Amino acid sequence: MAHVAEWKYKEVEELTKLITSHPVIGVAEIGGIPAPQMQQMRENLRKDVLIRSSKNSLILLALKEAEKQVKGISNLSEVINGQTAIIATNLNPFKLYKTLKSTRTKAPAKGGEIAPEDIEIKAGDTPFKPGPIVGELQKVGIPAAIQGGKVVIKSDKLLVKAGEKIPRDMAQMLTRLEIYPIEIGISLNGVFEDGYIFKPDVLDIDIEEYLAHIREAASAAFSLAIETAWITKETIRPLLIKAYQQSTALSIEAAIPTKETISRLIAKAYREMLSIASHINEEGLDEELKNIAK
Repeated sequence: MAHVAEWKYKEVEELTKLITSHPVIGVAEIGGIPAPQMQQMRENLRKDVLIRSSKNSLILLALKEAEKQVKGISNLSEVINGQTAIIATNLNPFKLYKTLKSTRTKAPAKGGEIAPEDIEIKAGDTPFKPGPIVGELQKVGIPAAIQGGKVVIKSDKLLVKAGEKIPRDMAQMLTRLEIYPIEIGISLNGVFEDGYIFKPDVLDIDIEEYLAHIREAASAAFSLAIETAWITKETIRPLLIKAYQQSTALSIEAAIPTKETISRLIAKAYREMLSIASHINEEGLDEELKNIAK
């Protein structure tokens, strides 16, 4: 039987304790992050997030062990990929995703990386002086030329499509143009909370847009409740006001005198009287109406 190092037992034990002592646990991929940037991220996140990197095999064992205490937590093993770290926090999954996403920064390409999105260059001036640089730009497919004593990009150009490898010579030129296409940072692969696994496609939302949709839905629901006379603590007052206004309007229309409607009924009768008087020859009016109708 193969000997298992003592530190591995201790590592699994510590990982299990970390996983079971927080309500929200994430699995993140941290490969490609330089050590200084990773250290800074840890420091910036320390208040709300604990980050523990380890071997994938040990994380898998810890998740299996944690399953004995937290049902469903072992499903996180399905999203382990690359160089993995466990994220432990009290933040809800959506806030955690947004917090980690905010740590991501742009970095220059070295060549050979997969473009995370289309890499384009826009027409316009460059920082270069006329010289061999024009040929170098053209060599990597950038439509460069000398105009007015300046090196310019003549037209917009798609250089590398999303999902394609970035050629080394292209990467070097992008860096010289101060175009940094690679994003480095902690990539959250999945988050566990209350028995559910949340993945990035669910977590990556525009909070302001989402809140706007909620406000719009609440407004529409309120309008529907008022229209259908659905009584709740939020609608009872507006419904009473609406009922009062409608009953008053009905009383005026049906000429039912009450202490609330009598003054308005008299005013209505007066207006109608003047309207009728305006259509009658002066011979049929008394002196008072003649003067008013003038």
